Amino acid sequence: MAVDVFAHTFVVPASPAAVHAHLADPQSYIGLSPLVVAVRDVARDGDVVTYTAVERFGLYRNPIKVTLTVGDARITSDVVSPGRVRLRAVTDLAPSGADTSVTETITVESPALLRRFVLRQARSVQQRRAAELTRRFSRPS
Repeated sequence: MAVDVFAHTFVVPASPAAVHAHLADPQSYIGLSPLVVAVRDVARDGDVVTYTAVERFGLYRNPIKVTLTVGDARITSDVVSPGRVRLRAVTDLAPSGADTSVTETITVESPALLRRFVLRQARSVQQRRAAELTRRFSRPS
């Protein structure tokens, strides 16, 4: 199994509380993560939310199990995907003036045979998720 870690920091034009509330809601990930087209089987137990996210790869639907742990300034998503792929996304929020600095650190574990594909997808999704989150909170000019 190969393990890769990478991070991305960006600024969202909204308060940390607004960004936190958005990221703590599993429904927000539909479209926020570009592959996620549905969320189902949501269960809450305190600060832990479990659900199934459905990813679309062309005509193929990939159900993934997600455990979302919500802290004060950190949200952690643990993902179990078919093919023995495991992904952890740790999102740290910090005030940046009136905005929010968001740092997402991803750790992905995958079989060597899938490593290049999984790593390329995870990095692409991370960049697109950052752009979409920023777009969702952008102020009209």
